[in-house]
Amino acid sequence: MLMGTKELLKAAIVQFNLSGRGYDRILKVSRTIADLEDAPQIEMHHVAEAINYRAFDRKLFG
Repeated sequence: MLMGTKELLKAAIVQFNLSGRGYDRILKVSRTIADLEDAPQIEMHHVAEAINYRAFDRKLFG
């Protein structure tokens, strides 16, 4: 992961008050999104998309 990607993930942890499990889920979803694009590594837009899914999930079920 690139430095900006890590900062985005850290900001999401603070904003959504994520636990270790929530952090892990975002990383797993990010990796899945990257795999679907045949990307060799997780990039910022993969993490941003995973965070959006997390926010959407919390809005519906939170």
